[in-house]
Amino acid sequence: MSLSANYSSLTSWIEVPEGSDFPIQNLPFGIIRINGGKKRVASRIGDNVIDLKTLFVLGYMENLPFEMEDFDSDSLNRMMRKGKQGTRKLRERLLKLFSTGSADLKNHEHHVNQVVVPIDQVEMCMPVEIGDYTDFYSSREHATNVGTMFRDPDNALLPNWLWIPVGYHGRASSVILSGEAIHRPKGQQKPAEDQNPVFGPCKLLDFELEMAFITYDGKALGDSISTEEAEDYIFGMVLFNDWSARDIQKWEYIPLGPFLAKNFASSISPWIVTLDALEPFKVDGPDQQPEVLDYLKYRGRKSYDINLEVLIQPDGGEENSVCKSNFKYMYWTMAQQLAHHTVNGCNVRSGDLMGSGTISGPTPDSYGSMLELAWKGTKPIPMNDGSERKFILDGDTVIMRGFSSKDGVRVGFGEVSTKVLPTK
Repeated sequence: MSLSANYSSLTSWIEVPEGSDFPIQNLPFGIIRINGGKKRVASRIGDNVIDLKTLFVLGYMENLPFEMEDFDSDSLNRMMRKGKQGTRKLRERLLKLFSTGSADLKNHEHHVNQVVVPIDQVEMCMPVEIGDYTDFYSSREHATNVGTMFRDPDNALLPNWLWIPVGYHGRASSVILSGEAIHRPKGQQKPAEDQNPVFGPCKLLDFELEMAFITYDGKALGDSISTEEAEDYIFGMVLFNDWSARDIQKWEYIPLGPFLAKNFASSISPWIVTLDALEPFKVDGPDQQPEVLDYLKYRGRKSYDINLEVLIQPDGGEENSVCKSNFKYMYWTMAQQLAHHTVNGCNVRSGDLMGSGTISGPTPDSYGSMLELAWKGTKPIPMNDGSERKFILDGDTVIMRGFSSKDGVRVGFGEVSTKVLPTK
């Protein structure tokens, strides 16, 4: 269902700078702290945040299915438990209050001064309490590239890949917010086939360009969510850098898959963009052959046109764009991922995080990891300062940005930015 907030002609009485990711058509949700106070729920328009707790206290949330505690909270989980219809009604109310021509709030300057806060006066906080985190492996181009490098180029995809959205359960405790630095991980690596493993700092540290979706409460244990229902259980999306230690992973992943190579950190952007805000940017998904099993079939458009970029900033240096990709390249859609995740009766809960898997496009400049961009280190990526990168070095900051654009409206995610510090 498209909301009126998606119409390209709408504007807000709050100034929105040209090229902003956050016009009134977006209205994302996040958690803020003002002047060191308590955390609370907020939205954003342009370079200002909307304090939803204060908006509630001042009486602008009447006849909505929320209580003050839903906004006076250090996570969005309470608010999300009102489900799709609840958060949709909330966005519609915000749209009404902040649209050009609406005077209900605008004419009360003393209220506006309490509710509208410049972004530079705000500390962004982790938006959700993540109970569980699942990471998928859903880019055909990425899976093909990795299979070509490490297995048989003529049989790059494993036999199950075109039949199921492959995934694994990750570590929720080490999901961190944009701006928080990480230390280079350490672990076992195997220098050569005829040598014993050694222990030490990761030598092949990599980013993974991903997006992630965050769920509402799902169905009861034992019940499944269909592809038709799936988007009713998805609250919204964030940018997601799922860090990877390639040399540690190569040694440990057989027979059970990633462990220490993946659980040291995963970085997310602070604003959650709802599926309602992304509705105008739906596109057809890729042709899926062989034909998928019935529970994975879907009708209509379930893919999203979201432009993505990765940049590397050396310590004290300039940003270097190393990748431009798009979420629409994903082979398996979010609806299929959630349907597969729950088809065995697995229950999902409010705040669960589902990573897309590395998003690689069809051209070398759209590959979503250094493993692919530098092709196992054989094609180093030049930086503006004359250095080059095969993988990520200490002092580097990896920045990911994403936005959708159509009919003059840009709906974006801001960025996820993480600096790499030396091993502890």
